[in-house]
Parts: sequence; C-alpha cells; structure tokens
Amino acid sequence: MPTFISHHPAETEALGERWGRAAAPGLVLALSGDLGAGKTQLVKGLARGLGVTMRVHSPTFTLVNEYGGGRLTLFHLDLYRLETAAQLVSAGIEEFLSPDGVAVVEWAERLSALGPRGAGPGRPVAVTIEILSETERKIIYDDFGA
Repeated sequence: MPTFISHHPAETEALGERWGRAAAPGLVLALSGDLGAGKTQLVKGLARGLGVTMRVHSPTFTLVNEYGGGRLTLFHLDLYRLETAAQLVSAGIEEFLSPDGVAVVEWAERLSALGPRGAGPGRPVAVTIEILSETERKIIYDDFGA
C-alpha cells in the first residue's frame, strides 16, 4: 500500500486535491484515524480537486454534508456518532456507498457494523491517517490509480 508522509496540513490538502482531480464517479474513500489526524484536511483538498468552491467542514453533527458545483458531487460523511448497524441503516448511510459522485466516509471502521453489505458494490478505498507528531501525518492508502 502506498504511504505518504505529510509535514504540514497544506501537504495533506494537496494530496486530497490530487485525488480529487483524478476521482471518477462512484469513488468511496473510507477514512480512519484519530481525532485531529487530518481527515477533514484531506477532504478539503479533495473538494478543491473536484472544483467544489464551498467551505468544507466536518459533518459530525449532521452526519452528511453534500457539496455540489464541482465536476462531481462530493458527499462527506462522519460516522463518529453512529455505532450499530441499526443506527447506520436508519441514517441512510448505505445509499452513499454507491454514490452518484464521490463519497468520503470519516470513521469508516464503523461500517463494519453493517457486515458484508457495508462494502457497497465496489470496494471502498481504505485510507488510514496516523499522527506522527504535531505537524506530521502518515497517510496509508489503497492504490486506486490517483
């Protein structure tokens, strides 16, 4: 799996921007990492790469933010507050696993509560962000050609 070491939040955003420029419809990024690891920074860059001009922020309390206006719609999900399969199903999370655009799922490890159906029709691209220091992050991801 490819690994990227980011030394600054701007580098994390730049990686996301590169991915956004290469993103194809139906892409699902499954992000894992501790609070403050830089998941939302990566999504900000992805949005910029997709041509989204709206301000991107974490959807912790709304569960899903939808950003249009770019070359593809970006669906930004935050599963931090959901733990059970019933909660995930009730929130309608499954529909975003086959997006008409690009979906990014923060706290993606929570999808395991759905069992096999949490995988969607295609395999989500796993992205793990590890905190190395106050400014450095190790980003490990499935190679998806971006």
